[in-house]
Amino acid sequence: MNEKEMILEAMKTAGVPLNAGKIAELTGLDRKVVDKAMAAMKKDGSIVSPVRCKWEPAQK
Repeated sequence: MNEKEMILEAMKTAGVPLNAGKIAELTGLDRKVVDKAMAAMKKDGSIVSPVRCKWEPAQK
């Protein structure tokens, strides 16, 4: 499972919008790795921000 899959899985499991710090805590990934993966995910539209600084999977 790559970083993006781990992040999406953590978001789905939590069921609420999460910030990068909480995602890093839940997945065990380094915060810098989470930030980099999330930046790419924001660009490709796989995550959306319903509230400031919190993210959730996009509804596709």
